[in-house]
This record gives sequence, structure tokens and C-alpha cells, in this order.
Amino acid sequence: MPYTTSETADAVVLTPPAPPSAAVIWLHGLGADGFDFVPIVDELRLPESLPVRFIFPHATPRPVTINNGFVMRAWYDIKGFGPDRAEDDAGIRESEAVVKQYIEQQIAQGIAADRIIIAGFSQGGAIAFQTALRYGQRLAGVMALSTYLPLRASVA
Repeated sequence: MPYTTSETADAVVLTPPAPPSAAVIWLHGLGADGFDFVPIVDELRLPESLPVRFIFPHATPRPVTINNGFVMRAWYDIKGFGPDRAEDDAGIRESEAVVKQYIEQQIAQGIAADRIIIAGFSQGGAIAFQTALRYGQRLAGVMALSTYLPLRASVA
């Protein structure tokens, strides 16, 4: 399906030729950007009868502790490894709020919440879980690859 590609400083958006009836918000992993998963869309071979808008946000560049404070695109800081590590609560919730804004934009453009999927890989998968499990309306689904559930002690 031929998509129209638009780019901003915040995201890459692929729009189908027909008015979209569903959306996928797809989050990249640590150090990557929104372009990371764009090539996969053609591989999905979606039928034209299923017009889906794909939104690939770019995480904000920030210092990442485990990478010696190197500034890279990251959904939140990673301060250490293991089950007892300190989590970047503020950064995780900040990125959750960004994804919620993308959801709200899609709803404002006529796509129902139950037709929106949040997808993510690695750190993006953690934010996909964080957002989808805490969003106030039922979403179509969440796809989280090679990841974990952040802030697992709380679903608020």
C-alpha cells in the first residue's frame, strides 16, 4: 500500500491513501529514532481495505547513566540493571504522557481508542506497556518486544 510520509522533529508519520480507520503508535528502542521501524510497514502487507496510520515518535535526547551519561534518544534514563535498580519514575511518566498525547491526537482525528495499538521495542516496549496498561480507555492492543514492565509495583 502506498503511504504518504511526513516528518517533523518529533515523529515520522505514514498515512494510507484512504482515511485511516486505525492507528499504530510504534516506539523505538534506546539510542534509535522513529525511523527505526518504518521499513517494517511495507513488510506487513496490509490490505488497502485496512487503512492504518503509523506514528513513529522520536524519544527526547537525554543523558543515559548506564552509558556514562552519553546523551542519546531515550524514553527515560536507565540508572542500573537488575530487579532492585532505581527506575527513572519521572522520565517514564514523562514519556507515557507523550504517548498519551499521540493517542489523544488520533482520537481527535476520528480514530476510536479501541482501534489504536501501542507498539514498542526494548525501552520503547517498556513505555508501550507503561502507557497501554494505564490508559483510561480500552485500546486495540499493545505489542511489546524484548522488554519489561516498568514501575511494576504500581498501575497508577
